[in-house]
Amino acid sequence: MKYKIQPEGLLERMALLLNLAPTPLVDTQVAFNAAMAIMVGADAGVYEALGKNERTAEQIVAETKTDPTATKNLLDCLVGIGYLRWNNDKYSLRPKYYKWLLKEYPSNLIGKLRFQLIEWKWMGMLDEYVRSGKPLNFHSNMNAFEWERYQDGMRDLSVNTAKELAGKIKLPDSANRMLDIGGSHGLYSTELCKKYPSLTSTILELPGAIDQAKTISAKENLSDRVKYQAGNALMDDLGEQQFDLVMINNVVHHFTSEENFALAKKVARALKSGGMYAIGEFIRQQKPGEGGVVGSTAGLYFSLTSSSGTWSEKEMRSWQTEAGLKPAKTIGLLTLPGWKSLPARKM
Repeated sequence: MKYKIQPEGLLERMALLLNLAPTPLVDTQVAFNAAMAIMVGADAGVYEALGKNERTAEQIVAETKTDPTATKNLLDCLVGIGYLRWNNDKYSLRPKYYKWLLKEYPSNLIGKLRFQLIEWKWMGMLDEYVRSGKPLNFHSNMNAFEWERYQDGMRDLSVNTAKELAGKIKLPDSANRMLDIGGSHGLYSTELCKKYPSLTSTILELPGAIDQAKTISAKENLSDRVKYQAGNALMDDLGEQQFDLVMINNVVHHFTSEENFALAKKVARALKSGGMYAIGEFIRQQKPGEGGVVGSTAGLYFSLTSSSGTWSEKEMRSWQTEAGLKPAKTIGLLTLPGWKSLPARKM
């Protein structure tokens, strides 16, 4: 996926073509102003106050309990960047954003947008990271509020992906046990358990994440088949010939190559014959820039916030093959560009 400036009118097209427009300012000042407006709109409840209706600024303020002048400025900004419409002194949410910004839709991203206000502060430490090389390792430092926002955000990021991935993961009908490493909100486990009636899942998660994760998972009404276990996959014994599927999504970017190889060996031991180890991640391409905006920015973000960063498909496949597993066809998803699942089987 690529990001680019969209000119409005002939003069702007000419300015871009002739390199007269100050694109670094558009990519920074304009981009971060717009990004913050979208996130604050979610956090303040502006989109829920609008719903699918037209509302005056005064009506929105009455609902959100925010400052009238500041809220009017925010609404006007959201009109300017194309998220809202304005007509006869009333604002409305553009229909294309209903599924992303209204809580009545399971696909809504309100939790992720709210969590991004925390991520915004983390990215503010990028300058220090570039100079010192010292990452934040946020999992070790989050408080209860940040864990709650984090889990809600991860749920939003995964709700559509989990459904699509479950439709593409092939297990035998007799499969009955899976281990979901770092499965947090439980959506990947839940969707697979819906697909395979005999399947149960154990979600291995850090202790600080479990309370909020359980709350999210309980909404799926599968608590009898999706269980949580506090632990650390790098340190815990995963057993031997226990699981039909071991899945790890959006986690290996926190581990070094040596840790990921050691984990792959433990997973291979824990799998039944014919069992699958599936790694889901944003992919870092072999050459800089090949992954587009999503891959490039994700790689930088994860290197800042953890002790590692994104990995190439070749690197992740090497952990599986060196652990004695046979790679299966890579799974790409429409619902999360730049993200793939890499399954491999124990023969």
